[in-house]
Amino acid sequence: MSQLPGIGPFGEPFIELLTVDSTNNYARRLIQGEKLPEFQGEAVEGLAVFAHEQVAGKGQRGRQWGSEKEANIALSLLVKPGSLRISAPFPLSACAALAAYDFFSGLAGEATRIKWPNDLYWQDRKAGGILIENSISASGNWEWAIIGTGININQVQFPPELPNPVSLRQITGQSYVPAELARRICHSFGLRYTQLLREGFAPLYRDYLQVLYKKGETVRFKKGNRLFDGLIKGVSPDGRLQVLHGFEEEFAFGEIEWRLGQG
Repeated sequence: MSQLPGIGPFGEPFIELLTVDSTNNYARRLIQGEKLPEFQGEAVEGLAVFAHEQVAGKGQRGRQWGSEKEANIALSLLVKPGSLRISAPFPLSACAALAAYDFFSGLAGEATRIKWPNDLYWQDRKAGGILIENSISASGNWEWAIIGTGININQVQFPPELPNPVSLRQITGQSYVPAELARRICHSFGLRYTQLLREGFAPLYRDYLQVLYKKGETVRFKKGNRLFDGLIKGVSPDGRLQVLHGFEEEFAFGEIEWRLGQG
């Protein structure tokens, strides 16, 4: 699938860092016009930041994303959303999740799934996650999206507070070169992003629903102090989880908490 006119290849330039606080933070500094020791150029769409060590990685909802040094993927991609609307961010989120899925499932197999909204799961274990941070102009235009992706590659021992981690090495028994795999994710994203801009969200939305974790299954959730069981029906086109529990209800990200394997 060729790139659209004006859309360059993703993963060029590819900035490879030995250590950084957060690849998203580094990418944001580039957006803000800083000239950094490792890269004197300007921020452009498709630029990738990869780190062998990330000491203050960020996860969803203010959580930290821990990662063993030189073992995993810590990657941020710069995107200029262009015709996409900040009021409807889910298509870009789904696009990034599908790119990670395409990459990971090609190595780990069909047990790979996307856990709403954009975590990467293999069976019932978390292999990776995505955090998208945005830059909005004073006039409200969506100038940049920083797509941060963390995926467990070679790590085999994890902190005990992580309930269900898994790495690619644990699944396949093989070791990998994380920087090489990060370049493959860039390529996967370029394909999916071009598809989004060329064909619209409908085909990506269809693909997303086909690989949605726990779709058609009953899961325990927590909302506030209330626990309830609900059947996952799907995800709405605007990114809300659709749950059937006596009646069908839609939830925005952050409204409910998954209670997998818990009472």
